[in-house]
Amino acid sequence: MTWGAVLFAAIAGVLILLFWLWRWLRKTRPEADSGGSEKEILDNNTDKKDKEEEEGSDREGVENKQQGNRITSGCIEWPGQIMMSRSRVVKELVDDLLRFLRTRLSNSFVPVLQPAIGVGSAFEGWSPCEADDAVYQLLVPLEPPAGHSFHRELATLGQIPARDYRIRVVLECACRVRNMLCFIHSPKHHVRMKNRPPYMLDFLCTELYLDVEKLALWFRRLVKQAWVALPRARHYKMEVLPYSQRTCQLRLTSGSGSRLCIEVLFGVQLGCTDIFLTSHSANDTYIRSTIWQQSCAVAESKFFSHMTSQVPQGSFHLRCLHLCTRMLKGMEFSPYTLKTIVMHFLNTRPLPSWCRRGCFWQVVDILNFLHHCLEQKQLNHFFFGNKNMPEEIILPEHFQQSEPFNILQHVLKNPYVHPRALRLCEQLQKDLMKRLPD
Repeated sequence: MTWGAVLFAAIAGVLILLFWLWRWLRKTRPEADSGGSEKEILDNNTDKKDKEEEEGSDREGVENKQQGNRITSGCIEWPGQIMMSRSRVVKELVDDLLRFLRTRLSNSFVPVLQPAIGVGSAFEGWSPCEADDAVYQLLVPLEPPAGHSFHRELATLGQIPARDYRIRVVLECACRVRNMLCFIHSPKHHVRMKNRPPYMLDFLCTELYLDVEKLALWFRRLVKQAWVALPRARHYKMEVLPYSQRTCQLRLTSGSGSRLCIEVLFGVQLGCTDIFLTSHSANDTYIRSTIWQQSCAVAESKFFSHMTSQVPQGSFHLRCLHLCTRMLKGMEFSPYTLKTIVMHFLNTRPLPSWCRRGCFWQVVDILNFLHHCLEQKQLNHFFFGNKNMPEEIILPEHFQQSEPFNILQHVLKNPYVHPRALRLCEQLQKDLMKRLPD
């Protein structure tokens, strides 16, 4: 019995060892164990790969729906609050600078610098870029000095909306103004005396027309001299950037290293309206230094400010605009195209629809309308020929009387851009619908 038990235990141990050896060989050499052909093995591996891809697609679908939920819940990476806070700081800094310059130039015959107006996306509360990359644009209206007047002359016909103007500086009789030098009737030796104040026709004009580049150069020099006298100058290091000849670009760096990029534009108001002739060029092509271009920037900023006070919760239209511009970044569409669509929507749709729960569908509608405009090859400028304009926006008569202007003309002129823009828009619509929330 003893030898029998020992023999049985030995046989059982050998069997167990052989079993584990077979399991190990099966794991390391599946082709030998399965007894199948090479094709069957490849098919098994393909099925496994397809299963992994299907699982990955499911995970992507979950992530897309989570993104859709983020949109509908309003949890969008939106730099609006940061930009609004920084825009207030920028506005205060520039206003301090302008007040100092007005005091310093009070006895001179140069354009009178009026309080700045915040324009552009950063002051409107949205941006096509991140908050740290935003450029804060301010328009400084110019008034003629005493004894002078500005006469606006249309330089070219038919260039709507960016019409070109020239601003002719005309001398006015100032004989009846007490202690005022009249440049028309005063003796020539008084006008030419060396200690008289600076005279704008001498160094800011070209052939009696206000010169944009001379004006910008003069202002940049004033800023360099005046900055050190401002109380807030000790908090920021200021650099005047050389990137533009028609504006004044500044970069302020705080003690913590954060930066603010500011661009000061110059403008002459067109009558008593919200339309200005500005130094800012609407395109990158070279234009003469005496040309001022018609701009709706102030009217647009005023429109967004008005709508923000009317829309529920005040900011979801800006979140939608920011999200759309971020989605279309690097494509064929300019941020101004999407901005125009949003302005049309704000002006025609019920304002309660711009709320947290409707944010996702507003984005869908914006892209659908963009696709429709591309198919129809037509998107009207917001301010030209628009009969449904809020009373708060004051426009010249020729704006309301003119025919609608198609801002997609630049897309239609290029036979390769238009079909590609349509394809990109359709693909973006499909991608967005994948993020459809539950």
